[in-house]
Amino acid sequence: MEMQLPPHEGGELSVVDMHTGGEPLRIILSGYPEVKGDSVLSKRRYVREHLDHLRRVLMYEPRGHYDMYGALIVDSELPEADLAVLFMHNEGYSTMCGHAVIALGRFAVDYKLVKEPKSPETQVNIHCPCGLVKAFVEYSEGKTGGVRFLSVPAFAFATDVTVTVEGFGEVTVDISYGGAFYAFVNAQRFGLDVSKSRTRDLVDAATAVTRAVKCQVKLHHPASDDLAFLYGTILTDGKDDYSPEPTANICVFAEAQVDRSPTGSGVTARVALQYHKGLIQLNQTRTFQSGATGSQFTGKAVEETKCGDFKAVLVEVAGRAFYTGVSRFVQEADDKLTHGFLLKSLYNGRQFKL
Repeated sequence: MEMQLPPHEGGELSVVDMHTGGEPLRIILSGYPEVKGDSVLSKRRYVREHLDHLRRVLMYEPRGHYDMYGALIVDSELPEADLAVLFMHNEGYSTMCGHAVIALGRFAVDYKLVKEPKSPETQVNIHCPCGLVKAFVEYSEGKTGGVRFLSVPAFAFATDVTVTVEGFGEVTVDISYGGAFYAFVNAQRFGLDVSKSRTRDLVDAATAVTRAVKCQVKLHHPASDDLAFLYGTILTDGKDDYSPEPTANICVFAEAQVDRSPTGSGVTARVALQYHKGLIQLNQTRTFQSGATGSQFTGKAVEETKCGDFKAVLVEVAGRAFYTGVSRFVQEADDKLTHGFLLKSLYNGRQFKL
């Protein structure tokens, strides 16, 4: 039987689905109207204000799920960029996503967004809302493989900050930037293990920290106020001293969304934090493991730089992404759930939405 679209009203939304370390990425190929704006950051504001209904259609059930993640390819104002991208999730739009960059690097080569692939690596310049990120895609005999990327300047924003966390009292956190801001806490502070504890308990603790930091710490970024927000909290195993053994973490971001991968921008921020504390040196590679799936990225600080007044580093993160399918989504006018919904779950703060 030939595949064909079912009866529907309006256009279709075409996507390619991938995952990096278990974390999904839905790449939107077509179906969006023109995204207006003279910069990637202004385009991010435009989709948030004018096209957010399409994010809900693709990220929420029945087409997605609570932890779905998406990428919308748009035009860049930078001549050196091969593509620009807007990231989306259950709450809105992020400024950086490392697992998505790894997937998009491979996608860009396979879907011929780069004119002349080269062996052993093909460079793909991806313009993210946080800035230009350079990805390097393994390429041999027409096939793509692993991807590494070079981050925007990453830096420790503040260390040993004490916040009052509901249900836990005073908690000491570090805050670091890797294209997005994260709070970092050793999971043992809450009597938890990032690889063995129930996901619900990890989410509850991380979400409580995120709420506390948002209320009690004012963030700023030298480049733009659009970047000055806390994306989430990363609970770690506390193994920050350099070791050839993996160190594990789990990231809870946006609206209590759980990253299945080690979190690419989180690894970037964590490497910057470890370098700031003198726990690692330039070009010392560490392996970062997801507490959720056991998948791994590697990360290392490769160059010192500056970001405004902050001492910063460029960080290289590497991982693998894989294809899971392609889809063509439609909507029917009399479907009362066509615009998407999220089901209430056991996690704190997760509620049914239409």
